[in-house]
Amino acid sequence: MALGPRLDLRQSQSLVMTPQLQQAIKLLALSNLEVETFIGETLEANPLLDVGGEPAASASETVDVPEEARRTTLEESPVDRLIGEGRGEDDRPLDIDASALDRDRDTGEWSADLRLGGGEELPAIEERGRGEATLVEHLEAQVGAATGDPLLAGIARYLIGQLDEAGYLPVALAEIAEDLAVDPAEAEAALAIVHSLDPTGVGARTLSECIALQAREADRLDPLMARLIDNLDLLARGELARLKRICGVDDEDFADMLSELRGYDPKPGLRFGGEPSAAVTPDILVTPRSDGGWNVAVNQASLPRLIVNRSYYVELKGTCADKGSRAWLSEKLADANWLIKALDQRQKTILKVASELVKQQEGFFSGGISQLRPLTLRTVAEAIGMHESTVSRVTSNKYLSCPRGTYELKFFFTSGVAATGGEGASAEAVKAAIRRLVDAEDPKAILSDDALVDLLKDKGFELARRTVAKYREAIGLGSSVQRRRQKAIAAVR
Repeated sequence: MALGPRLDLRQSQSLVMTPQLQQAIKLLALSNLEVETFIGETLEANPLLDVGGEPAASASETVDVPEEARRTTLEESPVDRLIGEGRGEDDRPLDIDASALDRDRDTGEWSADLRLGGGEELPAIEERGRGEATLVEHLEAQVGAATGDPLLAGIARYLIGQLDEAGYLPVALAEIAEDLAVDPAEAEAALAIVHSLDPTGVGARTLSECIALQAREADRLDPLMARLIDNLDLLARGELARLKRICGVDDEDFADMLSELRGYDPKPGLRFGGEPSAAVTPDILVTPRSDGGWNVAVNQASLPRLIVNRSYYVELKGTCADKGSRAWLSEKLADANWLIKALDQRQKTILKVASELVKQQEGFFSGGISQLRPLTLRTVAEAIGMHESTVSRVTSNKYLSCPRGTYELKFFFTSGVAATGGEGASAEAVKAAIRRLVDAEDPKAILSDDALVDLLKDKGFELARRTVAKYREAIGLGSSVQRRRQKAIAAVR
């Protein structure tokens, strides 16, 4: 066979993710607040996009509609199907003619409006306020009045900057003195200034020092209380008899000392916020209906309604004399139409997934966390005819508001454990059952993990002892020994 160059024609299929399709899929994973930021940047870059006026009707769906209606397919254009299914292929460029510029793709109107919001009004951002002062700001505002020595004031401000969020000083004072090249006595004097600031207890290096500062401020640091504070480790281990002998007090005085000790704050710095936390804005609103069903709606208060500015387009078109300007204008119009289409499809996809979630977890909305079912992405994806990756994107960084509170969509996807009588139980439901059992246990008859296994089995949960221990630790409950000590301390008053 002769070797040489030649031309061959071959037909093959390939999967190509265009920039527009990548953008549409990326929008699925963004929260409403992130999409709002994205829209703001796009409005600045595209003069043909504008924010519409009156809102459209709220996009909503009920969860008890017939299966055929609930699984209605998305718009039948190839691009819409790709966005909805989370797949990609090389879509054709938009072919825009003069007649198409006078009507909307669906309604026959010029402006295809997208209303991504409608529900209760959220407070404006300027009404939310800056939030409370941070611990550092609160302390630094007091330094000037606490000392007139500029050197000590400077060292004190440096110490304040080293405090952790609880108000403790995690760095050795000798290291700070060495770093600042000051005398250790000056560092001690500056630390004493920090100790004098409000809230009392900040700047402490240990828990005992923190409590002692507060007891001294309350004029209660007598020798007996000092012994108690110096032996907090015995209190943590529940060695009450030994601690009472060290303090040299009777049962009544010891109970009074413990009661007083509980009145002190072990983490005084936590009274003040750090960076102001952003309020969670729900993306989905779930409300009960009078017939026992549920209305599921996209929160339309968090995103603007986008339209194409027809008058500005006509004005710009009249000034486009060269081919490059006309091409730029056509590109901006195509980008605007694509963004409206992508956001519209995002809204439909979120609503579809949320409606299925509410249907699958209807027991939770009606009966609480004990009725939460185990659920996977695949179950939801198969029910609505989408890919698992699409469902995963939709449920990322999004929150659902219902009468029981606001929950991240990921909350409704939980692992399952075996249960008697058929369907498995959610791990969250098991944790809630364990917490109820522990809260109701008799302080004189603390439940062991084996006892919890038996009680949970009576409630229909089939769990091994190590699984119960894992769930118990996950919700912050100690072992039976630790709980016995804690409840014995709580009983001494």
